[in-house]
Amino acid sequence: MDDISQVESAPIEELVETLLDSQKTIVQELRKKIVGQDEVIDLVLISLYVGGHSLITGLPGLAKTLLVSSIAQTLGLAFKRIQFTPDLMPADITGTEIIEEDASTGRRELEFVRGPIFANVILADEINRTPPKTQAALLEAMQERRVTIRGITYDLEPPFFVLATQNPIELEGTYPLPEAQLDRFMFNIVIQYLPEDEEVQVVQKTTGESMSEISQAVSGQDILRFQELVRRIPANEEIIRYAVHLTRASRPEDSSAPDFIQQWVRYGASLRASQFMVLGGKARALLKGRYNVSSEDIRALAQPVLRHRILTNFHAESEEVKPEDIIDRLLQTVTPPQSGL
Repeated sequence: MDDISQVESAPIEELVETLLDSQKTIVQELRKKIVGQDEVIDLVLISLYVGGHSLITGLPGLAKTLLVSSIAQTLGLAFKRIQFTPDLMPADITGTEIIEEDASTGRRELEFVRGPIFANVILADEINRTPPKTQAALLEAMQERRVTIRGITYDLEPPFFVLATQNPIELEGTYPLPEAQLDRFMFNIVIQYLPEDEEVQVVQKTTGESMSEISQAVSGQDILRFQELVRRIPANEEIIRYAVHLTRASRPEDSSAPDFIQQWVRYGASLRASQFMVLGGKARALLKGRYNVSSEDIRALAQPVLRHRILTNFHAESEEVKPEDIIDRLLQTVTPPQSGL
């Protein structure tokens, strides 16, 4: 590993080795059921090591749900799946109060029955199949790691992750996620069809003998330790400024915004985009065996961090310009630090 002198104490080095070994074991376990999708797996795991939530977007039948449930198995954490449907209510997610009668006294009291949100890993399956009111039930949980019911606050046990899947909004029966909801997700990870050879492997695996069961690779305490480790990795001011410049340049009202941003973008990325690019860059650097964040880490994460935070206007839609196209142009326009670190 390079730049090892920047790490002051041996325990950090040992924890990095534990992280890298755990990463290898997690991927090995996932390979029992998941074929290919290397970048998707890497991004989901980076978000877990940072403590962020991820949105996984793709057409039906691309194993989005299988991927999330398999990752939960490798973590050995409490896992709940919420199937989002048009008739799902907020109380179906957070929980509700019911009247319970004490058998000994005959007294009736309200008792809170916890909903599926009270777990460590939440699979919000097809999150855009339910109306915005129900989607918004996740907002407080995702940001504050707590739930408030009738003025009473209930803390969610760490670690806590929401891994949501959604179908493209062009499909019938889907509702676009509110901007505030989208901004809570660290990444929007797009999952694509597999190459032919890998698709053949999937068919062979799923039509043959039973697949091996996935074993637990890490514990919840390990994940919390990895999250602390990631935040201790240095990112110099030039790298942070580069992430901030990319974010600010995406906002049409900012003086640094290029002409194409003012032409095509209705709303740009929030401050969370800069934070997530830097935090994700720290995790990515560790997984690459480095103790510093490079501009390449920021560039590699720009698409999943920004694509759901850049809202295009009617000019872009009429010209069939997508957020991904805009981000590519931003990366060409905003100059990275000369040092590359």
